[in-house]
Amino acid sequence: MTDTLTRCFTLATARQLLLLLALCMSALAYSADSLELVPPKSASPANGLSLGSSKQEAEPEFLPVTEAYMLSSWVRDGSLILHWDIEPGYYLYQQSFKLTTDAGRELAPRFSESVEKYDEYFEKNMALHFGSATLTLPLPADTRPFNLKVQSQGCAEAGLCYPPYDDYLRIDPAEESADAITADTFNLGASDGGTTPPTTAANNRGLWAILALALAGGVILNLMPCVFPVLSIKVLSLTGANRQSAHHHGWAYTAGILVSFAAFACLLLVARASGEAAGWGFQLQSPLVIAALVYLFVLMGLVLSGLIDMGSSLMGVGQRLTQSQGLSGSFFTGVLAAVVASPCTAPFMGVALGYALTQPAPIALLVFIALGFGMALPLLLLCYAPRLIRHLPAPGPWMDTLKQLLAFPIYLTALWLLWVLGHQTGSDGIIIILLGALLFSFALWLRQHRPARCTAKIAINLLAIAVVAFALILPVASLKTQPATTDSTSHWQPYSADALTKLRREGRGVFVNLTADWCVTCLTNEAVVLSTAEITGAFKTHNIATLKGDWTNGDPAITALLQEYDRSGVPLYLWFAPDTPGKAVILPQLLRKKHLLDEFSAAYSN
Repeated sequence: MTDTLTRCFTLATARQLLLLLALCMSALAYSADSLELVPPKSASPANGLSLGSSKQEAEPEFLPVTEAYMLSSWVRDGSLILHWDIEPGYYLYQQSFKLTTDAGRELAPRFSESVEKYDEYFEKNMALHFGSATLTLPLPADTRPFNLKVQSQGCAEAGLCYPPYDDYLRIDPAEESADAITADTFNLGASDGGTTPPTTAANNRGLWAILALALAGGVILNLMPCVFPVLSIKVLSLTGANRQSAHHHGWAYTAGILVSFAAFACLLLVARASGEAAGWGFQLQSPLVIAALVYLFVLMGLVLSGLIDMGSSLMGVGQRLTQSQGLSGSFFTGVLAAVVASPCTAPFMGVALGYALTQPAPIALLVFIALGFGMALPLLLLCYAPRLIRHLPAPGPWMDTLKQLLAFPIYLTALWLLWVLGHQTGSDGIIIILLGALLFSFALWLRQHRPARCTAKIAINLLAIAVVAFALILPVASLKTQPATTDSTSHWQPYSADALTKLRREGRGVFVNLTADWCVTCLTNEAVVLSTAEITGAFKTHNIATLKGDWTNGDPAITALLQEYDRSGVPLYLWFAPDTPGKAVILPQLLRKKHLLDEFSAAYSN
């Protein structure tokens, strides 16, 4: 009986399963007739088709990269032209273009006009090319044929980002040809040492000129208000030195500066290789770096003022050069001098660093080392000139007085950096860093107290460590960058490529000021020249449009303009004469009123 019931139950269950399977098959057959399970080939982001429905949005079908971005290349009038026709709904990143010869040299072209937009893929503002993109690379007259790798990267607005794509070309300026080649042909040229890139003997002579400019710029850096006190104190330390060992300390000081500048160069090149819009002073676009420098300058000021005793080895102050640890003190004095020089830009530096960042890494590193050597050169020469050292006053109490006096430029530098921080983060940022500096000073004050009891000494040390930790964490947790603003009552308009193009089409003269709050040279030029009645009057008299590009927090559009004119950082002053096509006149980094007025008068007298 039980077996019979079991068989009946099993048969009933099987019939129900078969019925359910039949119903599912019928439903699937009906769905196949009424719905499109595979999107048609005509599906695209624009036609609104979707998977499973002929009326709803379809998952887009993306074009192959070579169809989305079609490259044409030619040589004309001594320039290589690379032109991409970009399909609607697609765009290319300006920062991702990279031109490399088979000799390993990176080339810096001029870019056509781009659009700045926030990009979700890179999570920052990027310069984008829609519709088309054109790169122009001037070729010296005697350039021999060479192979070129052209790297580009783009995205579709519907949501797909392509990996970087490489095209390979054979460039022959004499034949005015730019023909496609294979990757194997390109790599074969690279393995043979590379074909001749667009460089000439004149360019090689130009490298020596660039190195000379970097050397001169480094020498002038010593006169900057944040560097001069450190250099002065190091010079004063030579008064009690053993004359025979002075040159050893000069080279140790030089080594500290060269190592620091080489580190700066490596960081800058790595940042640019990763797609960052980096140039000289780019680290100052970070409020955290500004905060760290404020702490450093406050600490230096307190030590120079004699309010806190950090020991003589911190900056090489008051130490005898014959001591065993003297060389390390000189080395770290050089490191300190290089660090405090980072907010400064001296004349001649702009051209040299702009050139460096368009060259292969070894040449770029060489330019930075020349800049550092120029900064170390005055002290190094002094160490080899014992007669000059003898003319320095003998050590005495006057040295302490001078040290205290030199603390005030350091305090002023800290105040200026606080002002920069206020522009980046608002008034709250100033209060946060002042509180951090106060906590830092309190911790250092605690360290001056050395009670006899062991438990009290441990308690003071732990409290000092906790206070310093809180002072360091405070900026990291609290500082927030604010967007830059422009004074509505000022005659300066915010820079944008569209605004510049529009003003030039109107036939107006345009003066472009690329600046940053942390740029000492920029602020000096604005106070001494650009804000004077003569210059502002000339702007009004000639109806000159004035555009200001604020690079304080970084801006891809400003970086693109800097790169277009082969500059790595601010200041950069450009003068577009009225009704004059072509590129701008690059004005000197140190502006003079007479020079500017003469430029304006010459443009409007024609």
